Amino acid sequence: MAVWGDLGRNVLFLLGQVQRRGLHGGSGFGRCKTSVRCMTQAAHQPEPEPDDNEHISKKFVNRNPRNLEQMALAVKDRGWSTVWPSRQCYHRLEFSRSQHHVTAQVFSPGSVAPVLSCSTREWAVKREVGSMRAVAACQAVGEVLAQRCREAGLLRLSFRAIPWQFRSQAVQKFWTAMKEGGITLSEPRRKYV
Repeated sequence: MAVWGDLGRNVLFLLGQVQRRGLHGGSGFGRCKTSVRCMTQAAHQPEPEPDDNEHISKKFVNRNPRNLEQMALAVKDRGWSTVWPSRQCYHRLEFSRSQHHVTAQVFSPGSVAPVLSCSTREWAVKREVGSMRAVAACQAVGEVLAQRCREAGLLRLSFRAIPWQFRSQAVQKFWTAMKEGGITLSEPRRKYV
């Protein structure tokens, strides 16, 4: 009995296939219309659309210009050996005191304008410090500049003060404020690969 049941199901299935082909205009078992899929054909797979995000360009463009600098592979401008301050650095920190104000600036080797700066001329620093030229003002400028350098991603700076000025208490306080702020005041030696 089970054999007759399986045979009956197969016959009904084949009759259904023949009827479907008759309705859609198909003729014969070997040919199929494009609108109706034969049992022997695989389902149509859509062509993958090219995605612009997966396109690999032949020309490499460095989107992070500082990655070679952070790996110490970028070329440093050597300049003349008699030039003060030395140009052989990625970013140079300059600290100056005038009669009325304290100023600290960060320069990149190719630019004349500072990349970052902090001074007691700024209102935010001026209202927190009593005297614009005192040792506490130097420490406050160092703390604010260290925070700005961290936010800009400059964690290593070259700082070379004139030796007889470096021994002063004001420059020492500025130096320790920058160190405590998380800034390393020396750059790694350049790697030659």
